[in-house]
Amino acid sequence: MKTRSLALLFVFGLVVIAGGLLLPQWMSYLFTIAMGKGLVVLGLVLLMRAGLVSFGQGLYYCVGAYVAGMLTQFVGVTDILVIMLASVAVSVAIAAIIGLLLCRYREIFFAMFSMAFSMILYGLLVRNQFLGSTDGFNVANPSLLGWTPGAEASSDLVLIVAVFLVIVLGAVAWRYLKSLSGYAGEAVRENEIRLEYLGGSVFRVVYVKYIIAAGLAAIGGTITALVSGHVDPEMAYWTTSGEFVFIALMGGTAHVAAPIVAAVLFEALRTYAFAVSPYTWQMILGFALLAIILFMPSGLWSLVERFQNKKARKTS
Repeated sequence: MKTRSLALLFVFGLVVIAGGLLLPQWMSYLFTIAMGKGLVVLGLVLLMRAGLVSFGQGLYYCVGAYVAGMLTQFVGVTDILVIMLASVAVSVAIAAIIGLLLCRYREIFFAMFSMAFSMILYGLLVRNQFLGSTDGFNVANPSLLGWTPGAEASSDLVLIVAVFLVIVLGAVAWRYLKSLSGYAGEAVRENEIRLEYLGGSVFRVVYVKYIIAAGLAAIGGTITALVSGHVDPEMAYWTTSGEFVFIALMGGTAHVAAPIVAAVLFEALRTYAFAVSPYTWQMILGFALLAIILFMPSGLWSLVERFQNKKARKTS
């Protein structure tokens, strides 16, 4: 990754952390939720670059959140690093099994099957009284390496960890997309048969991307659970997965920073829309997405690319 891009990521992280520590609590919460959802969408973008759209990322988003909740409430584990590792391990294990079936399908079949698995989890959680059924249950405040902060400081801890993970995982994802494995995903999107003739395994490429996306979704769900202090089955509902697709389309797939920026803008837009029109805020979001599709079909990140191309033409 270019030094300039790393510097921009570092500056972005400092700005978000400073905003979370200095701005009102609700804005800190907004940023943290956006970071979590941005990581989920980053995994979705990896799949979309391979020509696959998943309407089931809510499955791993919910698994990550519930693992975090169960560890804090029923096991007594509150260390945020241990919780993150456990959430990723469980989600990756589930994805490794489901992916054996799911990664053999493409287009609408992949999208619908992924949504079906997510809805199966939703149905199981709704009928599970031990886990709170439709109400869910609360999540205890996290700690870090033996340090247990207070209620307000715990949200700041989650924000700092979330920003750190966004920077690190964003840089790793960028390197991955620029590697042979990353480019193989684009080859799957363009021509699967040609990739097979060249000796590549289409199934393996899609399978690896699916597992990576599951891990990122689990981290996003864990962040959301820890900062909100609550989990419920709605996290696995199809509308949650549709929200991630909305953010992916809003930001575009051209850069790893696009889903993070889009997630922040989405949360800000939804908060503003709900404040202005509590009963029709979904319509405002729908019009916003429609405008982006019509005028910026490649997503909001296309504005950055246009600026870069214009600047390149001036210098040349």
